[in-house]
Amino acid sequence: MEIEGERGPTPSCTVPVREGMVVRTDTPDVRELQRAGLALLLSVHHVDCKNCYANRKCALQHLARFLKVSLKPRHLDHFLKPVETDETHSCLVHFPNRCVLCGRCVHVCRERHGHPLISFAKRGFDTVISFQGIEGRSDAECESCGACAAACPVGALTTRAVLSGV
Repeated sequence: MEIEGERGPTPSCTVPVREGMVVRTDTPDVRELQRAGLALLLSVHHVDCKNCYANRKCALQHLARFLKVSLKPRHLDHFLKPVETDETHSCLVHFPNRCVLCGRCVHVCRERHGHPLISFAKRGFDTVISFQGIEGRSDAECESCGACAAACPVGALTTRAVLSGV
């Protein structure tokens, strides 16, 4: 964002709101930073839209269209990690290379159950969503509500029922 009277763009999470503050999020400099951020995110995202159940409903597709960014940026190498689809959960399937680590699934699970049955695991570039090792809980506690999968904006987390067409 850009704040009127201040120099250059700044991350919105670093500035406390104050009375009279005029904020712009649609300036050329801000849009360029948004495009660069999306391109970097796409460099570690498995873009296979035609085989993803979120196709045409995906937040990345909408954002790329809005910012006029190709889903497969040519000027950046792809840095996909060789990660297998996680099918260890009894009712959920996780596609790690589609995940943008937004945390919506963790948040909605915590809100619905009072504690998360899904969490972040590992650190840095290796961070993933995990169903295991959350204070000794197991997926048996999961009620198969599907709220976490419904909250996923990019089709990285889905229920087995959706994949099987039920």
